[in-house]
Amino acid sequence: MSSSDIFIGETIGTAVLILLGGGVCAAVTLKASKARNAGWLAIAFGWGFAVMTAVYISAPLSGAHLNPAVTLALAIKDGGWDNVPIYWAGQLLGAMIGATLVWVAYYGQFQAHLTDKEIVGEPTAKAVEAEEKGAGPVLGIFSTGPEIRNVVQNLATEIIGTVVLILAILTQGLNDKGNGLGTLGALITAFVVVSIGLSLGGPTGYAINPARDLGPRIVHALLPLPNKGGSDWSYAWIPVVGPLIGGAIAAGIYNLAFA
Repeated sequence: MSSSDIFIGETIGTAVLILLGGGVCAAVTLKASKARNAGWLAIAFGWGFAVMTAVYISAPLSGAHLNPAVTLALAIKDGGWDNVPIYWAGQLLGAMIGATLVWVAYYGQFQAHLTDKEIVGEPTAKAVEAEEKGAGPVLGIFSTGPEIRNVVQNLATEIIGTVVLILAILTQGLNDKGNGLGTLGALITAFVVVSIGLSLGGPTGYAINPARDLGPRIVHALLPLPNKGGSDWSYAWIPVVGPLIGGAIAAGIYNLAFA
């Protein structure tokens, strides 16, 4: 794979991942959405199918890492570090593009959700309360956040979820060359993501992917959303550092136990 193929594949694939994954969060959250209040089950399966779709699209170009933790784990497993920055750059850019497309697709719903219909531009009580807490009511569409703020627990949850994801990819999901997800691996990984969401997603929203959280959080900070509140940067390091630690641990376990 050339550097350009890797960058383009990861950009397109991660954009699709975030468009569909963030899209299901928007569908469940926003006013005037037909899927509003569909619940956690819809979100878990929506993210799983988002992973599957993104992998099938991007695998021929880049091997479909779509996650800096996956790229890190494969580099540790195989000792190949040359393309890591290219993968990470494509993943971050793709995540930002995908988050922006969610905003475009749900533009009217964002406006209705974040403004008062009677006095347009005046924040609702919920928006004011959320802004005072430093996180707007739609931040969860773009990035993750804990139900209970406990740094050790939140970090541990992200590490544990990512270890499960990466071990499944390394043991079951890689293509024949071992440099990314194959056709069957896409389906396996999709169901693993659903399982993680249902079983381990409750405490933090299961980022398990630094680009998935950081890219959309940057977009949330930049978009002209009315009454959106803060982007919760004090928490933002956890869904970045936690998955990277988890990816490294999973690669170490794989090299010790399976290689």
